[in-house]
Amino acid sequence: MNRRVQRGFKQGDDEVEVSMTPMIDVVFQLLIYFLVTFSTADVLAILDVSRPAPEQAQQNQMPPADMIRIAVLEGGYAINGRSVSDEELDALMQKLAGISTRQTVLVNCDEESLHGRLIHVLDMCASHELSQIAVVSGK
Repeated sequence: MNRRVQRGFKQGDDEVEVSMTPMIDVVFQLLIYFLVTFSTADVLAILDVSRPAPEQAQQNQMPPADMIRIAVLEGGYAINGRSVSDEELDALMQKLAGISTRQTVLVNCDEESLHGRLIHVLDMCASHELSQIAVVSGK
């Protein structure tokens, strides 16, 4: 006897119908599970941004202070166009902060530089009490 006939199949009955309802239920349950268990990484940052009012900016027509330009490169650092090591950068920033802590620090990050190097430079600025910081990225 034919195996198909033994299992209850008829000769011309080749179509099998699959119910989509249980699959849709499982997909919705997985979606709800992932939405409920999803959590974002907490990023804590304390950025003190102070902008002068327009009236104060017009009254204080002082010449801009000297700018310290720090380049964060893939292989190290450069300050005012000169390549320096980590220790030299710290010593130069301490010397420049001794002159005035109101100087503007422009930190230019290279595209291939590591994020940790930028954080290290910002930590150095904070330790030397340099508060006028601008960060840009590019070549």
